[in-house]
Amino acid sequence: MASGTGSHGHGNKENQDWSKILGEWNTVREFKNIHWEGTFWEYLDIVKQDAGVTRNSFQRMYDMVLGYGTSSYIEYKKTIVRYKFFEDPIENGKDAVFGLDVPLMKLVHFFKSAAFGYGTEKRVLLLHGPVGSAKSTIARLLKKGIERYSHSNEGAMYTYRWVDDTGSGILGAQTSVRCPMQDEPLKLIPESMRDKLIEELNRGNKTPYKVEIKGDLNPFCRFVMREFMKKYDGDWVTVIKKHIKVERLLLSEKDRIGIGTFQPKDEKNQDSTELTGDINYRKIAEYGSDSDPRAFNFDGEFNISNRGIVEFIEVLKLDVAFLYDLLGASQEHRIKPKKFAQTDIDEVILGHTNEPEFRKLQNNEFMEALRDRTVKIDIPYITKLKEETKIYEKDFNAAKIKGKHIAPRTIEVAAMWAILTRLEQPKKANLSLLQKLKLYDGKTLTGYTEDNVKELRKEAIREGLDGISPRYIQDKISNALVSDKAGDVGCVNPFMVMNEIEGGLKHHALIGSDEKRREYKEMLAVVKQEYEDIVKNEVQRAISADEDAIAKLCSNYVDNIKAFTQRERVKNKYTGQDEEPDERLMRSIEEKIDIPESRKDDFRREIMNYIGALAIEGRTFDYKTNERLHKALELKLFEDQKDTIKLTSLVSNVVDRTTQEKIDVVKTRLIKNYGYCEICSTDVLNFVASIFARGDVKKRS
Repeated sequence: MASGTGSHGHGNKENQDWSKILGEWNTVREFKNIHWEGTFWEYLDIVKQDAGVTRNSFQRMYDMVLGYGTSSYIEYKKTIVRYKFFEDPIENGKDAVFGLDVPLMKLVHFFKSAAFGYGTEKRVLLLHGPVGSAKSTIARLLKKGIERYSHSNEGAMYTYRWVDDTGSGILGAQTSVRCPMQDEPLKLIPESMRDKLIEELNRGNKTPYKVEIKGDLNPFCRFVMREFMKKYDGDWVTVIKKHIKVERLLLSEKDRIGIGTFQPKDEKNQDSTELTGDINYRKIAEYGSDSDPRAFNFDGEFNISNRGIVEFIEVLKLDVAFLYDLLGASQEHRIKPKKFAQTDIDEVILGHTNEPEFRKLQNNEFMEALRDRTVKIDIPYITKLKEETKIYEKDFNAAKIKGKHIAPRTIEVAAMWAILTRLEQPKKANLSLLQKLKLYDGKTLTGYTEDNVKELRKEAIREGLDGISPRYIQDKISNALVSDKAGDVGCVNPFMVMNEIEGGLKHHALIGSDEKRREYKEMLAVVKQEYEDIVKNEVQRAISADEDAIAKLCSNYVDNIKAFTQRERVKNKYTGQDEEPDERLMRSIEEKIDIPESRKDDFRREIMNYIGALAIEGRTFDYKTNERLHKALELKLFEDQKDTIKLTSLVSNVVDRTTQEKIDVVKTRLIKNYGYCEICSTDVLNFVASIFARGDVKKRS
């Protein structure tokens, strides 16, 4: 068989130089940088140059989040900070969190307080919320973020290893052993020498944090240090010179270095050694005692998470024996491995739980100590339509669903229904749930100010903690995409998804009563009605999107209101005669935006004053800059044109050539301007035509 690329049918084409490409991607210099190794004295030089390498776990977490930058906006007269880290720049938005800026602000405030030693560093951080509200996603982001941060120059951190080629046997049969809990190298300094060194290291320190040396060596390193000190008659400097190598510490969840995850099993199989490590029975024979730290595996989740973060999944399902370990770890920053003294740790303890489990905690008087040492941050469901929509757009976009098309508004109506299930009924009798949804989404409503909306949020205590999870909506959109109705290369429309949603309600495990199912179905009917109104407006705008016709109508209107306000006559372009201003034309436009007869004079003067002010600045009037007038002109044009297009004839399937040409123009606009495809543009025109056919033409709100 011929060798080389020719054997695969590519002739004599040269091989791609993959080694060069991959060499550029992972340079030797970068590898050497993140795998730095040196003496303890070289490490002290590094600390003197950049005290940030000695930061504790909370300080690192806070700096890591801030490192990605922030933006801010005003909501209800309050400044909200958005932390870009939670948009998941690490993996291009794969785990991005939407619509939770306020809870995430509280989370970052927790880290800030802990970073500066204000007390929260002694607490368990508990994320609490309903299923599917992004608790696990936030935990995953923090773990992923701190791992990446440890690989960067800004997040550089160090630990040490013991080396011994003297054959002393202190390290057993090994000549090199890494600190089993990846401790900070400064812990090697004896208590009596620390104050003087800290003073020197903090001189010229430009970081916001002071260099501190807290806690003692772990049992293994304490034992090894003691044995070497005996060997060299207490000469600590010689021990450090001969037997310590400092190296970069790279956190890794997969390698269980600095990042741990603990998930409770059933109560019979729970064992606290999973948290604090266990005896290595094979090594007892080698070292002769089960209390020799060299015969102990420091591989519990608390041990391996030292200097980083440990996540407790469903933390409140822990056995009581585990909770004692958790309390000591949070309050005292210490754990108690079997057979050994209290051992110092430095790690963020993050737990998350759902509501039923949290209620058990509140009702259990034996858990009072845990409640007292917990900072709870509610992670509710999203109640803003724009933000909820982003979740589904991330999962169902053109790149991910090749060969299928999702009609415009499909995702929006699904998100709308999900949010309606999460909102509490407003106490104001004249406000509907849908109107409340729109107010929360930033829409304006007559009679409601920002203060009113803020009040609505305050009075709804449990809003966002009940309702339908985003996972249910994702499942139903997926079902619609693979259903026979969507076809092999088809289009999914809002009704397909709404039908899937309705069909799934019968078997939804988390809906506890028929009354709740009935309520959710009624909400679906509200969403369908809202979709009708939205889609009607879109078709109306597509029909009246003839800019030349709107400009002509605008020019005619302006000529008439100018004559009206200046008490002049208007020249008829066809007859050449001077005539009175066309009151009927002016009112037909003004009525479209609810200008009453009593306000028409003021409105016309406002428009003329606006045009006059532009003229003084040397600018030309453009109807597009006046939103209300633009809307009125569009509606007037639609009213004039809809009869010529005869949309209702679509329903009867009898369409003449002229009408078909006009309909094709509207379809093209729907495709170009609104994101429809050939299939769903036809569907939506037929749907709107059926509405007009049954005489269901409502004024556009």
